[in-house]
Amino acid sequence: MATMPVETIAEKKMTGSENEPTNNRFLLPFIIVTSLFFLWGMVHNLDSILIPHLKKACELTNRQSTLIDTAVFFAYFIMAIPAGMILKKWGYKKGIIGGLLVAAIGALLFVPAANTRSFELFLLALFIIGCGIATLETAANPYAAVLGKPETAGIRLNLAAAVNGLAVFIAPLVGTLFILSGIEHSKTALAAMPFAERTAYLASESASVKMPYLFLCGALLLVAVLFFFFRFPEVKSEAKTVSLAEFVRVLRHRHLSWAVLAQFVYVGAQVCVTSFFIRMAQQGGGLDEKTAGFYLATVYGVLFLVGRFSGTFFLKYVRQNVLLTLYAVACTILCLAAILGKGEYVVYCLGGLGFFMSIMFPTIFSLGIVELGDDTKIGSSLLVMSIVGGAIFPYIMGTVVDLSGDRIQPGYVVPLVCYLVIIYFGLKGYKVKLHENPVELN
Repeated sequence: MATMPVETIAEKKMTGSENEPTNNRFLLPFIIVTSLFFLWGMVHNLDSILIPHLKKACELTNRQSTLIDTAVFFAYFIMAIPAGMILKKWGYKKGIIGGLLVAAIGALLFVPAANTRSFELFLLALFIIGCGIATLETAANPYAAVLGKPETAGIRLNLAAAVNGLAVFIAPLVGTLFILSGIEHSKTALAAMPFAERTAYLASESASVKMPYLFLCGALLLVAVLFFFFRFPEVKSEAKTVSLAEFVRVLRHRHLSWAVLAQFVYVGAQVCVTSFFIRMAQQGGGLDEKTAGFYLATVYGVLFLVGRFSGTFFLKYVRQNVLLTLYAVACTILCLAAILGKGEYVVYCLGGLGFFMSIMFPTIFSLGIVELGDDTKIGSSLLVMSIVGGAIFPYIMGTVVDLSGDRIQPGYVVPLVCYLVIIYFGLKGYKVKLHENPVELN
């Protein structure tokens, strides 16, 4: 029978003197670990620029362009179990260095991919980056939690999440400045170009991705060097081998089953919104490519950050399921307005989605693991694996757009349906209850 490892932190063994001030001892390691959160935030949010850009540079359909998301998020799904095994065997520090080096190799592959204008090579590069980043995410969250006093672990994780949220603003800004050219030609105009001119134009568009990804490669290598030379606290991990039957049995918790589905559709909805933001802003809002890219950073990105901080404040006074439901209803209304509307306000509707989606991942996660007891670790693993929704729903949305004659607005029906599922979870699905006839595997 297949088995799956679930990684937990059982104890932490600190190097150095026990009398050494904790703040001084862990401040620099925490800053370096926090940089990982920023790096994988940059990777994910650059994809929102790559999708419309490579669609143009590699002459793709909408459905083909969404394979960019599929490559990255499917890598997460594939690496969910191997990453835990790697960390168990190598330890957290070596596992993080390995993940950084793998991601750096993927980023470096953007150079030959751009030189040959090979979309398949771009996808391979993105898949490799995704494998490396998945390892980092598996290690960085628990590692950040132990770099200091246990009672302040929540504060450290929130700070790291805020740094990750900062990339939602910075990555599209960098991508707009250095990747998007703002030059677009219709299929008719492109076909009418002399062969040499057309080839030069497409080569130029493809080449613009090289510098940002070379910088990303350099940043990944730099952080790997810092991890190699700096002294970090050792974290002893205790691995529990879990059978496939136990993974299925944990779904007897009805609220966890719904949380896994809600997380699956949430990640799908968020990736759909950002992946098609630029083209939606162009078609529905009447913006040019460059301006649309800046709006992705300054409207969506800023509102996402504001939503993350304000949502944390509101959760002190409003029950999690209530706030989640209200935000999902707001997303539904804004998404519907973006589908039916015309003009610049469509772009502000998309930006508003960033604000109201900002709390969804941690809130769904938190509601999903309530009262799981000994099943908490397995339930957490299932909730993390549900990120594969980001690989599936954009592809569905791209298909809808292609079938609609390259009209982006009808495609936003896909995230709209996702928000309806989240509304149900916030109203009823979150309630703790066991299924009457849970599935058993022997």
